[in-house]
Amino acid sequence: MFGITAFGMFHTVLGLIAVAAGFVAIARHHEIAMASRSGRLYGWMTVATCITGFFIFHHGGFGKPHALGIVTLLVLAVACLAERRKPFGRFSHYVAAIGYTLTLFFHMIPGFTETLTRLPEGRPWASGPDDPQLAQLIGGVFVAYLGLMVWQGLRIRRERRRSQVVHDIASADHAGG
Repeated sequence: MFGITAFGMFHTVLGLIAVAAGFVAIARHHEIAMASRSGRLYGWMTVATCITGFFIFHHGGFGKPHALGIVTLLVLAVACLAERRKPFGRFSHYVAAIGYTLTLFFHMIPGFTETLTRLPEGRPWASGPDDPQLAQLIGGVFVAYLGLMVWQGLRIRRERRRSQVVHDIASADHAGG
């Protein structure tokens, strides 16, 4: 079916679960974070998708998709570290949110590539991974990612400022009381 093996289908299902969980996390919590159930599902399904992807050689040997899997795992690890250990100080929340969302964008690259070079069956939308139409589509998705990244950064900053105001008010009340 569509030139995909059973293992390739399994890998695809894992990726679809990850992407769905990522979008649910963003819709519910405005970011992907391992602190939420949808964020944890996203993280673990992304790891599983990357690992299974290392065993797929649709275009020959080790290639760009495998390198993207390695980069995805590295960015995911940095985001998780930033969320849990806060090594970037006050920037840790930004690094975590933007890192997790970047890995969601990374899912889109092979997702669109594999889907649009196979469908519609018999006359796929893209001729191959290097098709200019595909590059434009992925470029458009990247622009959307940049917009989401800016929105997340501004939201985090706004929340930080609100929490500082609340802290200042509580401190003033405590000092005066």
